[in-house]
Amino acid sequence: MAEQQHVVNKDGEVDLNKVDNTIERMDAGRKDEILQSFDEFKSYLNKRIAIGESIGLGEEQLAKVAQKVAGYLAANEEPRNREEKVLQELWKVGTEEEQHKLAHLLVKLAQAAD
Repeated sequence: MAEQQHVVNKDGEVDLNKVDNTIERMDAGRKDEILQSFDEFKSYLNKRIAIGESIGLGEEQLAKVAQKVAGYLAANEEPRNREEKVLQELWKVGTEEEQHKLAHLLVKLAQAAD
């Protein structure tokens, strides 16, 4: 999949510096579709997590990517529903450690979306 080629380097390590670029390249219409519904957002994350797991990413690597994505969304996207608003508010008041824990929880939440 094209997204993993941009974020995961040839050694299978996640390049967190490329996460923002990958998000910014996403088609605006598709981004709106994903973020419009919280269920769609969880489903999208679930699929991306499954891809990450299939190429050998562990829970910590997945959480680091989720933390980077959540930070990007909190800084650059307006919440489109109540759930996203709550997540954004929690993100903004949390310390970096708390944000990392929240990222782990987001990964678990998305994994449970099956």
